Amino acid sequence: MQTTLLCMPRGLAFRTQADSLEPQFHSFTIASDDGTRSYGFVHTFYEEVTSAQITTAMQTLFQMHHVEHHSSSSASSPSSSSSSSASSLDESDAESLAGVSGCLGCAGSFDPARDTLYVSKALCLLTPLPFLQAARQFLSQLHQAVTSHTAPPLPLESYIHNILYEVPLPPPGRSLRFHGVQGPIMCQRPGPDELPLGDYPLGEAFSLLGVDNMVQLLTCVLLEMQVLLYSQDYQRLMTVAEGINTLLFPFQWQHIYLPILPAPLHHLLDAPVPFLMGIQRRDGTQRSSLHLPHEANLCFVDIDNHCVEAPEDLPLFPDQTELIQELSEVLLRFGLPPQGGVMTKPVTTSPCLSSLVLEDLMEDRRNGNLGGEELAVLERLQALARRCGGRKLSDGGKTLGRVFEEEEEELRSAKMNMQLREVFAGRFAAMFGRYEEFVIHSAPDLDSWLSNREGTFSFDKGSFLSVQPVTHLHFMSRFLETAMFSSFVDGKVISRWADREPLQQLFDSRLVRERLYDTDDEDSRNCRYRKCTVLFESAQAIERRLLKADHTAIHPHLLDMRIGQGRHQQGYFPKLQADVLAQGQNTNNRWSGRVTASRRTDPKRSTPTESSTLDNEQRQKHTFWRKNLRQSKLLDLSPVAVTQTHRDFVDGLLRECRLKTKRMLMERMGKESLELGQGEANITGLQENTLIHGLCDLLERTWGHCLQLKQGKSALWSHLLHYQATEGKMEAPAESPVQCEATMRKDFRTCEPVCCPPRFVQTMSESLSEVGRARAWIHLALEKKMLSQHLKELLTNQELLRQLYKPHAFLLCEEEREQFLFHLLSLNTVDYLCFTRVFTSISIPYRVVIMPMKKLSIAMATVNPWVCVSGELGDSGVRQIPKNTQEIFFQCKNLGRLSTLQLGQENSGLLAKCLIDSVMVYNEITGHTYRFPCGRWLGKGVGDGSLERVLIGQLVSPGGEEDAGRWSGTPPELASPSQSVRTVLGSLGGRSRMMSVEVQEEMREAANNLVKHFHKPEQERGNLTVLLCGEGGLVLSLEKFLLHGMKSSRLFQRNVFVWDFVEKAVVSMETADQMGDLRGSTEPKGLPCDSLCHYVNAINASPRNIGKEGKFQLLVCLGIRDRLLSQWLPLLADCPLSARTFEEGALLRDRAAVQSLSRILHTLHEFTITLETALVKGVDL
Repeated sequence: MQTTLLCMPRGLAFRTQADSLEPQFHSFTIASDDGTRSYGFVHTFYEEVTSAQITTAMQTLFQMHHVEHHSSSSASSPSSSSSSSASSLDESDAESLAGVSGCLGCAGSFDPARDTLYVSKALCLLTPLPFLQAARQFLSQLHQAVTSHTAPPLPLESYIHNILYEVPLPPPGRSLRFHGVQGPIMCQRPGPDELPLGDYPLGEAFSLLGVDNMVQLLTCVLLEMQVLLYSQDYQRLMTVAEGINTLLFPFQWQHIYLPILPAPLHHLLDAPVPFLMGIQRRDGTQRSSLHLPHEANLCFVDIDNHCVEAPEDLPLFPDQTELIQELSEVLLRFGLPPQGGVMTKPVTTSPCLSSLVLEDLMEDRRNGNLGGEELAVLERLQALARRCGGRKLSDGGKTLGRVFEEEEEELRSAKMNMQLREVFAGRFAAMFGRYEEFVIHSAPDLDSWLSNREGTFSFDKGSFLSVQPVTHLHFMSRFLETAMFSSFVDGKVISRWADREPLQQLFDSRLVRERLYDTDDEDSRNCRYRKCTVLFESAQAIERRLLKADHTAIHPHLLDMRIGQGRHQQGYFPKLQADVLAQGQNTNNRWSGRVTASRRTDPKRSTPTESSTLDNEQRQKHTFWRKNLRQSKLLDLSPVAVTQTHRDFVDGLLRECRLKTKRMLMERMGKESLELGQGEANITGLQENTLIHGLCDLLERTWGHCLQLKQGKSALWSHLLHYQATEGKMEAPAESPVQCEATMRKDFRTCEPVCCPPRFVQTMSESLSEVGRARAWIHLALEKKMLSQHLKELLTNQELLRQLYKPHAFLLCEEEREQFLFHLLSLNTVDYLCFTRVFTSISIPYRVVIMPMKKLSIAMATVNPWVCVSGELGDSGVRQIPKNTQEIFFQCKNLGRLSTLQLGQENSGLLAKCLIDSVMVYNEITGHTYRFPCGRWLGKGVGDGSLERVLIGQLVSPGGEEDAGRWSGTPPELASPSQSVRTVLGSLGGRSRMMSVEVQEEMREAANNLVKHFHKPEQERGNLTVLLCGEGGLVLSLEKFLLHGMKSSRLFQRNVFVWDFVEKAVVSMETADQMGDLRGSTEPKGLPCDSLCHYVNAINASPRNIGKEGKFQLLVCLGIRDRLLSQWLPLLADCPLSARTFEEGALLRDRAAVQSLSRILHTLHEFTITLETALVKGVDL
């Protein structure tokens, strides 16, 4: 049944003498349950119908359709085909009969007396390897023998029996010649060190689509998107599909692979999994008329119109520009334009060689039996035939020139195939040349590895990405998440206990060979593009095999047949004698052993269960885990099988959701790195974006499963719009900016239903497509920890679900749907900023609230505060707080994750002061709350007299401020030093209690955090301002160091500040310098003394009134930025003022401690430190 479907994907076709009756050729592939593939080659021809009953039935069918066609208001356009199906009148039959109507429209009816009816028949040959050219020639010769006026030398059964039982597979690295009905046929197999057999003409695929489109298509296949090929010609579908498949080496496609999807199997387009399928373009149909459930992640390839519609946000293939240039050079060498769009003709079959002399010459030339003189004569004859066009050898023959041209065309195509494949193989070798170093072998044996497969990490993706060029990261991060790469790594892990798979063994051997000849120790992150160096060597190997046959199979011979069997009747293919063909199964001759041995030792036919060190049960368990959708089940048309197929899709979606959410949680919490002992847990922004992109793809495929009513390309966004319409909560008319600002506070702070986020997403940007808006909605819901809740609300409308989806849809399976939402709910345990960091150009409403300490502060009415909020993407500018209020609401461009906040006041009166506890900033879209602790006075004559402070913020978890960072898997960031910390630092009692060891340890830890910050990949680095100015940062640690052992003559233990000492030290240095007492006044300008004085004076001269603590913070930040801080510290220690200011046991008077701290600070000189604008505003140094 499977073979019948693929031989005639649209069933039987009927035509008349007015239609084209030219034979057609196409091929297909069948995958067995163990993963191996067989190839089918089909020669379709048309034979006259001799049955009067069929002719009458066809006339009746035509008349019925003719009446229905003319009574319909939407008549289809005429087409040139008169195909129809004799089995049933489904949709494809109606279209076929419409073709008959259009074809015979001039006559008005089908008249058996006037028209001759023809029916399609197919000859099919199944082979274990893709011997495309040989199979095409054999089937064509078989059909030519039927249509010939003269009978073939032997019955057709002899030739069929010969190829089935007496023609062996060519040994690896050898070629084989066997005989068809009318001439010899050549086939060959690559050697063990060559790329696997790929007989499909890549040149034709590149000619149809062009180099750019082929690279784009390959990128989509590598990233396991849904790929749909579209063409009128079945063989073009196979040519492009198999061409792409051969370019994947050393990787293998792991999902649904049906390059030709028969009409009865179009329900598989609902499959919510990656697939590579092809459908035939019907006559007169357009791309817009196709109703496809999945388009968000679909790569649509219109082969006939030479275009590829790739999904949004498709990353570039690594070194894509250089790769396209190298491929173009290969195509130009063979005379093909790189831009594509060329309609190539299929390679014609071998000629009917009735001349035995010419046949002998050709065979002698292939076998190398012609001497120098004879070969020269043959070459001159060939050149003469090209110039003169030759003459026909017989009525059924071809010109001599044409014979040579076809032979050279076949050789040219094979050489071009090999060179194009070698270019891609070289690219993958360059990209994954060091992959073995990152494979993790953690299991002691195969059983434990198989039993814990889902919880085992077999590849260190983070470390692998860290050594990749920056331009490759977008593609590589997504490719590492594919089943294709996972299966490749699994094969490497299993090779510890079993023989390696042939493709992986070949790839590894090539890598070893390249390392032997590669003496360039170039950094992989900055390596230059290198062209393939084995193009001509690989082409020569295949040329040698095609020009000279290494083996010749036994000729067809007369079989033991009864008299009258195998009789020739021109134009009619005879009914083959099954009993005669069955004889070969038990024939004991010298060829049977050779056939059996060659097929048994063929690595392409060996199943995954054939391993000397791995038992069948274990290998089958691993194989089933990789490929749980069998092609045999997919091709089963029974209702039970179709239901089971969609049931498998449902189970697969649920399993994929469980694995994806588990992976996202483990990566976000860093458990993978911790378990492997690789130090701190981190996840790069790139990896996080990749995982979230995979989640968006999963949701789109889930919502597209069995979808029958959709708006736009996104299934999820379509459902959201339908939900809005059904609930009667469509988007309100656009408001003016004043009205918008007045209503936003009320709208965004309330608990909104699921329909409200789409409303905001719709107003984000008109340039976003439906797919982009769906992704924005997912990112926003995930960041708000509302994804599961929103989707649950979306699925409560059962009536809408039944209206939008077919009965087998995942969303109509209640139990699986609940489990799906439960897995998504687990993502609420971690914090994401995916919406904030991805959609950077949108306008976000923010609310800022100042929280004073009411018991210790004067009313806020006495101050006139302002704020300036800064984040990863910019700052809000100065925003004045309205009078008699403690909050402000404003909109500005997305600031990203917030880091600092400048808080100040313009009123400098003595009564204008307030003790600020903290400042809260709310992102009204994402719901995130940032707390900026202060704990200090703002005003003159109190505290350090500061009128402006720079505060460091921390993200507060949604569970409440008191639970911030406790239950979340994301650790809280350091905040501004609190008032309690400042009080302990500034009080005399606090200073006396500080232990010198603890202070030094904190200083080392602060510096070490900065070193680790710069040694991380750029994507993993956190906020540098937090490490400098936050709690436990460099500024606070150095302040503790300088306050240790400081004397104080102040009464009541009032606060003292390090800046007081620094200012006095600078004055002392300047005075001593002027008096000529500083080291004999022999030191030149520009030494640490001069720089320290210059910086302190510049800070004091700044128009900003940032107080003593702010000035010291600024001095430390500028000193560490300009690599001067390590020089200033010994200078302060040697200042005569230090002996009068600090006690004997103070750290600043301990020379060893000062030198140690200076060395620690000196280690930071190798890093380039960029300070936030909020820290250095108003100081030009």
